Amino acid sequence: MCGRSKCSLSRLEVVLIIFLTLMTAVTLVLLVLHFLPREEASAEDSSRPTSTQNPSTDGSGNYLIGVGRADCTGPVAEIPLMGYANPDQVGGGLLTRLYSRAFIVAEPDNSKRVVFVSADIGMVSQRLRLEVLKELKSKYGELYQQDNVILSGTHTHSGPAGYFQYTLFWLTSKGLIKPSLQAIVKGIVKSIDIAHQNMKKGRLFINRGTVENSQINRSPYSYLQNPASERSRYSSNTDKEMVILKMVAANGQELGLISWFAIHPVSMNNTNHLVNSDNVGYASYLFEQEKNKGMLPGEGSFVAAFASSNLGDVSPNTKGPFCINTGDSCDNPQSTCPVGGAKMCMAMGPGTDMFDSTRIIGQNIYLKAKEMYATASQEITGPLSSAHQWVNMSDVSVELNATHTVKTCKPALGHSFAAGTIDGVGAFNFTQGAVEGDPFWDSIRDQLLGEPSNETQACHEPKPILFSTGEMTWPHPWHPDVVDVQLATIGSLAIVAVPGELTTMSGRRLREAVRSEFESQGTSGMNVVIAGLCNVYTHYIATYEEYQVQRYEAASTIYGPHTLSAYIQLYRGLARAIATNTVQDLPSGPEPPLFNITSLTLVPAVSADKAPTNKTFGDVLQEVRQQYRVGEVAEVTFVSANPRNSAENVTEHNFLTVERYINISGSWHVVHNDASWETRFYWTKGSGGRSNATVEWHIPSATEPGTYRIRYFGHYKTTPLFKPAVFYPFEGTSSAFEIISL
Repeated sequence: MCGRSKCSLSRLEVVLIIFLTLMTAVTLVLLVLHFLPREEASAEDSSRPTSTQNPSTDGSGNYLIGVGRADCTGPVAEIPLMGYANPDQVGGGLLTRLYSRAFIVAEPDNSKRVVFVSADIGMVSQRLRLEVLKELKSKYGELYQQDNVILSGTHTHSGPAGYFQYTLFWLTSKGLIKPSLQAIVKGIVKSIDIAHQNMKKGRLFINRGTVENSQINRSPYSYLQNPASERSRYSSNTDKEMVILKMVAANGQELGLISWFAIHPVSMNNTNHLVNSDNVGYASYLFEQEKNKGMLPGEGSFVAAFASSNLGDVSPNTKGPFCINTGDSCDNPQSTCPVGGAKMCMAMGPGTDMFDSTRIIGQNIYLKAKEMYATASQEITGPLSSAHQWVNMSDVSVELNATHTVKTCKPALGHSFAAGTIDGVGAFNFTQGAVEGDPFWDSIRDQLLGEPSNETQACHEPKPILFSTGEMTWPHPWHPDVVDVQLATIGSLAIVAVPGELTTMSGRRLREAVRSEFESQGTSGMNVVIAGLCNVYTHYIATYEEYQVQRYEAASTIYGPHTLSAYIQLYRGLARAIATNTVQDLPSGPEPPLFNITSLTLVPAVSADKAPTNKTFGDVLQEVRQQYRVGEVAEVTFVSANPRNSAENVTEHNFLTVERYINISGSWHVVHNDASWETRFYWTKGSGGRSNATVEWHIPSATEPGTYRIRYFGHYKTTPLFKPAVFYPFEGTSSAFEIISL
């Protein structure tokens, strides 16, 4: 025993204290890497006018409409992928490119306009939005601002990370990665530029339909906490309805499509290392290939976006959760298995592997959108409006009724956040549905991060707080306080831009509240859609009832149990301002911060590239066969260099082509590029600056017999003594091979 003022320690005790301190620090690092922000992992230009199946046009247009698409892929190697927070999941190649798709609608006299962007990224970060708005202001002045520009992420979990400024996301992204951020900013701005430059008179049509066999609710026990009277109004515990907006020029040219549908793009699991846009990106790919006939992927004037909605508790892994060690179902409130616990409980997609599951779900979504697009006949007409506010979500007073007022909380994540979901399990002994803390993890938190204040703990009840992120400010705040709330109307269409992931019932309540507010102000018949993951990322938004049982989505509702009620109140206010034409009277709110963290990154610099002895960059290491049949895989391996060289030095670099020999002209014709679903580009890093690139072509059934070859394009880096690094382009070509009929 020793008193508070004096204590003599032996050398052994000192060593023991140092050892325990180091072990605690290591444990914290492991916690951060495993849990922040962990979510899901499944087990698996032609501008020529084309005909439209709309009612015949009369040569007039209700709006000015512009559409644009631009690449936003960024680096595909050595960069963490955003979504699963798995430290081992870094980019190692490319399955499909990522695109920003922009849609501009303006009134005929060009007095008002609305911009909607759907980008193939995990989510829109506050840093990203602020930089895009800055670029737009430098180009267009006050034309495009925070009130009329909506930026939405599709939520693919297979895109490069590194474009965040808040510490929690900064840690799991290995810092701010300039090439990632710059690629997305440039892609979004360029897509808006293209849409802006191609504005033309046109018409809008809306349609609705039901998508079957593509979703399950991954937290059905949370959903069941909602009132039975409310649940009885719906036929499913997920929103199966898809809403599409069809865009047609006054001359009949088909311009584009926006689809809103609630589904998580997590068909590709957390073992994947190929950058891609997942199931919704594949739906865009199919639709654009259909409309831009004869064009390569990424080319053509028609633009199809499959945007996110209230996807918070919606999984595409339709076989449901099973214990991967026994095959038994683990569809229980804690999502645990008798042997192995929660770590063994994972959901499976409908396919034979994650690629097949992505294809199946994406095709389901595409086919329904295609059907709805062909039959869309309800025209959207009327004026445009938009409303926006910055809000301190840590301190919103919510009037639940005439006598009861509650408040939101400083951000915090609960213990079940660390458990993950059936789409991507957590680690250690965390489980979903935890309403009590764990003394071991709480003690580590208290020692290294600080104990949550009594006020924060009380505010978040019954959530046991694992990370009190709203009280963690080093080196910068860990979570945002100031967030965007935004609502835009195009005639009878209202787009609710939400800065997070609403659960199914949360989305239903918000849609109903906004529609009701419009009706109460004399504007009836509004088509209200939820656009998810917009403008800044704030994790999940569960209902108050779902919050009480603290599964993953509730533990990740960072502003406390009344988060949804606060958003409903705020979006009602925006709807009221639009309906009463008082948008100009809305207070703008506190502007968000922009942190200076541009030099902080944990991603190592690219070293000089080296080729093996007696080889040069682009040489073939493993050749193709001489002959293939459709359905087989043509594969070739080249001497490679780091793909980051290309991403950092060339805009929209294409890594590969598949080419067919044309006998008549005696020339090679490109039939696929690296944006094609049928091609895969794998990069393998060796030692001493050496690396290999393997290109696969999964030969589709429609491939015509003939002579083909595969080409690879890259850049290698040299570092001359006392001089800046130099980058040189190179290419490689496989031997010609034959595709024969079955």
